[in-house]
Amino acid sequence: MLNLSKKILVAIDGSPQSDKAAEEAVRMAGASGNRLKSKLYALMVLPNMRAPSFTDFFPATPITERPDWEETRKRIFYVVEKCAAEADIPLESLVLYGDAAEEILAFAEREEIDVITIGSSGSGRMKRALLGSVSTKVALHAQQSVYIVR
Repeated sequence: MLNLSKKILVAIDGSPQSDKAAEEAVRMAGASGNRLKSKLYALMVLPNMRAPSFTDFFPATPITERPDWEETRKRIFYVVEKCAAEADIPLESLVLYGDAAEEILAFAEREEIDVITIGSSGSGRMKRALLGSVSTKVALHAQQSVYIVR
């Protein structure tokens, strides 16, 4: 039997491009109609925390443990949470640590995601050639369909 409900992953980083990707992901999730609800996952990947050394008398507090974290999280996830609530789409918001592309790909495989939606950074050709981009890495290595939003 054909299953039209999908698991959709959207990568969030608080940028205007990720907000556009969130809007597109919600639109895709809502396209299956009320009977066949798709599930939406919003994923933000923070850089790995470095291990404290002996010279660190006051190691930095992880961002997720800082007093202003909840306010920051609400601001970053605002667009996807608002759009999903308005469209009555089930949403799960997550924060992981590590390399962004690797974590997105691992999560997509683990949760059997059908479509990954990600914003394009819009960085220039030279910067992409030197550093690479998360959206390019995800598109090249994903087993799922990848929708890159500009």
